[in-house]
Order: sequence, then C-alpha cells, then structure tokens
Amino acid sequence: MTEDREIVRGTPVVPGIAYAPVIWPAPRPEVAPGSARIDEASRDAEKVRFEEAAAVVSQRLRDRAASVSGAAAEVLQANAAMAADRGWLGAAQKLIAGGTPAGEAAAEATEQFVTLFTKMGGLMAERVTDLRDIRDRVVSELLGLPEPGIPVPTTPSILCAQDLAPADTAGLDPELIVGLVTVLGGPTSHTAIISRQLGIPCVVAVRDLESVVSGTPVLLDGSAGELVMEPDPVEARAAVEHGRAERLRIQSWEGPGRTNDGHAVSILANVQDGAGARSASGTAAEGVGLFRTELCFLDRDSEPGVDEQAEIYGEVLDAFAGRKVVIRTLDAGSDKPLRFANHADEANPALGVRGIRIAEQNPGILSRQLDAVAAAAKQTQSQPWVMAPMISTPAEAESFAAEVRARGLVPGVMVEVPAAALLADRLLRHVDFLSIGTNDLAQYTMAADRMSSDLASLTDPWQPAVLALVARTAEAGVAAGKPVGVCGEAAADPLLACVLIGLGVTSLSCAGAAVSGVGAKVGSVTLDDCRRAAEDVLATSDPAEARAAAVRVLGA
Repeated sequence: MTEDREIVRGTPVVPGIAYAPVIWPAPRPEVAPGSARIDEASRDAEKVRFEEAAAVVSQRLRDRAASVSGAAAEVLQANAAMAADRGWLGAAQKLIAGGTPAGEAAAEATEQFVTLFTKMGGLMAERVTDLRDIRDRVVSELLGLPEPGIPVPTTPSILCAQDLAPADTAGLDPELIVGLVTVLGGPTSHTAIISRQLGIPCVVAVRDLESVVSGTPVLLDGSAGELVMEPDPVEARAAVEHGRAERLRIQSWEGPGRTNDGHAVSILANVQDGAGARSASGTAAEGVGLFRTELCFLDRDSEPGVDEQAEIYGEVLDAFAGRKVVIRTLDAGSDKPLRFANHADEANPALGVRGIRIAEQNPGILSRQLDAVAAAAKQTQSQPWVMAPMISTPAEAESFAAEVRARGLVPGVMVEVPAAALLADRLLRHVDFLSIGTNDLAQYTMAADRMSSDLASLTDPWQPAVLALVARTAEAGVAAGKPVGVCGEAAADPLLACVLIGLGVTSLSCAGAAVSGVGAKVGSVTLDDCRRAAEDVLATSDPAEARAAAVRVLGA
C-alpha cells in the first residue's frame, strides 16, 4: 500500500496522539420533498406542532449549555437562540400556512437561510452547519425520532465527520471520544475550539477523510495533522504510550510561566463565566487573559441590568482573587446578534456593526457594562483590566480609555483589525496594554472566512503576514514599555507560543486545558531560542515553511 493511501492529511489543531477505531455520526433525518399537502383546517394545528418542536429543541440546548462552561456554553446558547429565531420560525410558519407539512417547512426555511448566510460569507457562513443541525433536531422531534447527534461508543474511538455542530462537540466524553477529525472546519472553528477545551487531539480540513471507513483502526497525530490508516499495532501503541508519558510530563507543570533561562511570560486562561473561571483556577494559569462577557447578553430579550452583570463578573474576579483578570467588553454582532440591540440588516456582518461599534448605535450599553465591572471590582476589592474589541482607530481607543479610567479601571484594546496593528504605537498613547486576537486578525489580514475549510491554510495563525502584524504590535509595546498579550487560539499552540514570545509578546492566554502544554514548552526553551525562531519564521512565505522553521530551532 502506498503512503498516500495509508495517510490522509489536514490542518493540525490540537496536538496529541490517539490510536482507536473510527466512528462516523449516524445519518441525519431525511424529509422527502413534495409530500402530501395539509388541508386548511389542519394548518393551525400543524403550526403549533412545529412551534412546540422548535421550543423543545431550544430548551434542550439551553439545558445542555447550563451543564457545561466556557466555549461549549457559549455556542450552545447561540444555537438555542437560533432555534428560537423569529426569522427562521416565521419563514417555516409561512410555508405551513400555505399547506406545507411542518417537517418539510422546517427544511425549506432552513435552506432559505443557508443560501442567505452563504452569500454573506464571513462569520455568518460558519452558522450553516449550526442551522442545519437545528433543522435536523426539530425534524427528528416532529417525526418522533431520537435526537440526532454523535453515537456513544462502548470503547474509545476517533470521531470522523463531515463537520460537527456545537451541540455535538459540546457533549463529547473525552474518555470515549479520544480524537476528532473533520472534512470541513478551520483552525478556529467551533470543533477546534471545543476540542482544545476537552484536551483531545484534533485535525480539520481533511479532504480525503471520507475514504476512511467506520471501524478502521487509525493512528491520529494532532501535531502533524495526519491520520494513518491501519498502522502497525505495536508501533501505534508505542506512539500512544510516548504521547501519554509526554502528556503526564506536561500536566505536572505548575508554573509560573518563564523560559528556561528565566524570562517571565504570563500564562493565562480564557474564560466565559464563573464556572469556567473556577475550573481554570485549578490549573497553573496565573490569571485570566480574556474574560468573554457576551454569554450573559446572548439569548435574551432585554439587556441584563448593572447589578446582574456585576454579580456575573464578580464570580470570575472571585475565582482569581488577587490575580490578573482581563475583561473584554461586549463582543456581539455578526454571528452573535443581540435581540435587544439595534442591529440593522447588513450585507456583510463580519465587516459591519460588531464589537465596540455596537455601543455607537446603542447609547448607554457600554457605560452600563463598565459601571457593572466597576461595581464588581469594588465588591471583590480587585482592579481588573478592561479591553474593547474591534478597535480600528486611535480615536476609538482614546474615547474608550477615558470611560474606563473614569471608573478607576485599567484600559486596553484588542488588536484584531490590521489597522490597529499598523497603528499600535498610536493606540498605546491612550491605553495601558494591547491584546492580540489572532483569530480575527488572521481573518481580516488574509481576507478569508476563518471557518472555511477551503481557506484553512489562509487563516492558519502561522501565516507569516499575520505574524508580521503581531511582530509590529509587540515592537510598539516594547517601545512604549507596555504589555502586549495574545488571547487568540494561536496562544494555545505550544510551538507558536514560543515564537510569539520571540516576537516580543509578554503574555499568552488560552483555554484552561492548554495552559500546562504551553507553559511546559515555554519552560523548555530559552528566550534566545524564541527570538531566533521568530526571526526565521518571519523570513518564510507560508505556514508549513513557518512551522518547519520553528521546529528546526525549538524542536517539535
């Protein structure tokens, strides 16, 4: 058998080694088009049946969101809101009113929005998988079938799929699903983010994956982005054992973050709620580098009050009492619309009113959030750092900093837009720190939807153009004597984390499950190693060459 037939390759996302048989998700429910029309007398009852099925699906997703934390909770909340979306419900109800059966109406309405989202591109296009997942759950409820999703294997297995909806990945048991591989998706897809949270190896954008038959034993290498079919069992088990020993070594890392020659680098955690913060506080994370606050705003008909917000923020501050906590103000819009905000229809929401721009069209929403952060800070006797998303100009940074300082808090901004990276020195005249969101920075730098598997190589955080902007931002921080961190998914890659340090980044924030891996790798190299690797990486022309250059200096 040739090597090409034995190995399929994709984009590496989460490192690790797994050896197990493949499982594929069960087929989704099918709705036969052109089924018998429903008579006029039965249409109101059919509408009710559809509404009840959608409500059941939405509530199940909310319940599941309440049982998890972090990224899983956010994406499940967003999908619960999608199942209750008035536009989608209204489109299906209109079809039912015309005589279309509920199941077929759900399918047709979904395809209307799939077409719309696909044309919009960007972050909206990534919701296509989520929307079709909602459709399948509603159809299954209408047909009296079990809820669709991932089968629960009786032995550890590697899950292969065309794509995975958040509702699937959020409920995975890492003891039974020991690896994830998908045909679609990119380095920052929901599947990638949640697999990091679960700590299981993951490879995405594997074009030849469908040739791998269910039940085939495979060796998954999350670092190399390879799936080896029917490997030698003895060699495969040895590889897994080596990986397990390496994992135990990594898990024993206790911090603090520093290179082998003593250069300090803060290793922080990304969190989204109190439960996630309490979980992350049990790791070696020195604090929180990104507290995503939008979870308490999503799936609501009205803005949460100042007291309610303060209580939520206080939970995170309490979990990391006496330690650094960086709070990001509301980052909604685009794929995370707010029911109560003044969202206009936009041809390209990813380039529209999102992040800090929402505050301009919804006066008071930012000031009330900052009041809540200040109240939580006072109650917990802490001084959190506060940063704004989607800042594009020095004037925006100046205005935001004034509001933050007026409440006795430490102001900063996120660098997600190339304009912010190019003018980082001018932003730092107004704020005390910068934090680079590499997910959006890659998307906007490369003009490529970060969720597109076809464009996964473009949105790879190893893209030299993206790293050149990181370098420019970090250099501005060094010149100003102010910290510059990275809180995007790039910080969760141990090898890339070392390169970021070499570029001048002062802190790295990642999912709690990735903290020890990043810290252990950083502790194995010197600052000079990191700088030499960074210099070599910046001289390359593509992600593969960049990774290879880093490996030559830093080791795999």
